[in-house]
Parts: sequence; C-alpha cells; structure tokens
Amino acid sequence: MFDLKKIHPDAIPQALERAHFYRLLNEPGAAESICLDVLEIEPENQQALLTLLTAITDRFNKSYAVGATQAKDVLPRIKDEYQRAYYAGLICERQGKARLQQGGPGSSHDAYEYLREAMHYFEKAEACRPEGNDDSILRWNACARIIMRNNLSSRTSDSAEPYLE
Repeated sequence: MFDLKKIHPDAIPQALERAHFYRLLNEPGAAESICLDVLEIEPENQQALLTLLTAITDRFNKSYAVGATQAKDVLPRIKDEYQRAYYAGLICERQGKARLQQGGPGSSHDAYEYLREAMHYFEKAEACRPEGNDDSILRWNACARIIMRNNLSSRTSDSAEPYLE
C-alpha cells in the first residue's frame, strides 16, 4: 500500500476551490479525494465536510458502489444544526432520485419514501434556517414536484408487486 502525502495547511483554501471545481466537472471522486486530504490536516473543516458529503451523494445515481452510509457518517461532524438537517435532507433526496432513475420493482415506492424523508429533514432545516435563506423550502418544493410528476405513492399492503415465475 501507499503512504498518502500530506498537503500543507496553507494550501487548504486552494485545495477546497479545486474540490469544488472537480464537482462542477462531474468528477466527484476527485473532489472526494481532495476533501479527504484536507480533513487529514483539519479534521473539523466544515467546508471540506460539506463538499465531501455532496461529492459522495453526486455518485448515488452513477454506477459507482457508493451507499448513503458513507454520506451519513459525515453528518454528525457538521456543527451547524441547520446544515446538518439540510444535508440530511439532501442525502435522502438524492437517494430518492437515484432509486427512481434505477427503476425496477418497488423503485417508485422506495423513491417516494426517500423523498418524504428528505421533506421531513428540509422542514426541520426550515425551522432553524438563517434569515433570508430559503434553500430548504426550495428543496422541499423540488421533492414535492418529483413525487407529483411521477405519481409516486407510499406502499400499501395490496400494492406489493408480484414476482414473475
């Protein structure tokens, strides 16, 4: 195995800009790697934690083997109550979108449940949001529109999809 090289603490701001740049280039793996390098030097760097969390969720609807557990493990390290709730909602929203895109048996019900959970977290974030910040309301509305446009609904006992034999 390799011993990873450490970056200099003075290089952290530029490294975080680079991580954001790689996210924009749709290269979440590169952004995640940079964030891990930053967190090796400053374990509580909030910008690195938020970028890491979003980079992980960027990969949900791709063919990478990335689960929500990795993203959820970052949440307790986020100090701000609003951001913790907002990003918990973001994780669920992205899980829902990914599940809807994957399709297959039960996907619409799974997507509905993830999106409803996201809406719950966005309401929680809305209650403690900074003045003038309506991001949680925008995300809540986006989840509601996805549910309505795709006619998603919860599971009921008679909605079980039959297995093909």
